[in-house]
Amino acid sequence: MIPESATKRPVCRHCLRPQRTCICLWVRPAGSIVDVLVLQHPMEVDNAKGTARLLHLSLAGSRLLVGEVFDAEALHALLHADGKQAVLLYPDTPEEKALGMTPAPPLPPEVLQEPSRLRLVVLDGTWRKSRKMLYLNPLLQQLPRLPLRDPPASQYLIRKAHGEHQLSTLEAVCHALAELEGDGGKYQPLLQAFGGFVAQQGAYAKAPPEFDN
Repeated sequence: MIPESATKRPVCRHCLRPQRTCICLWVRPAGSIVDVLVLQHPMEVDNAKGTARLLHLSLAGSRLLVGEVFDAEALHALLHADGKQAVLLYPDTPEEKALGMTPAPPLPPEVLQEPSRLRLVVLDGTWRKSRKMLYLNPLLQQLPRLPLRDPPASQYLIRKAHGEHQLSTLEAVCHALAELEGDGGKYQPLLQAFGGFVAQQGAYAKAPPEFDN
């Protein structure tokens, strides 16, 4: 009988991926002015095509928390720590009224003039899972929204998108930060590296299955 420890693949301690599919070579360090908080659905943690981990490793000071329903007191502390204005990177959708969600308050225009005061909150999951996270956490419903203006075509060719202009978590956050900080080129190195990540994952998908001895 083969010991269980012998069948486990070595894992990279930095990106937490199997060493054979390590994504550390695609990390591009970037210091954002806007604070970033990523709330990741549990089903995304082990998804090899997910981009939140690469984003988190690249953005100094960002936070990545896993969960579907968060403790209200702990979530409130995270959203409003250091007196920052939390903003949810999420579009307004008609179906929210049918679900009985609280309408999002307007985003004060003056807040956008001071990026250092902002905390960008991001839901990492499929469209259905992210909407469920929003529904199950009323505090998130109370945040003003930041929809992307004229988002570019996504390069995330390895996962099916809900809509034509739906971006990966990494792409959406990079474009939102560039918009908020007024620096279109700052996050281009990470977006270019993202292209390599997509190609890498696409190659793995086409490769024949690998069997453990």
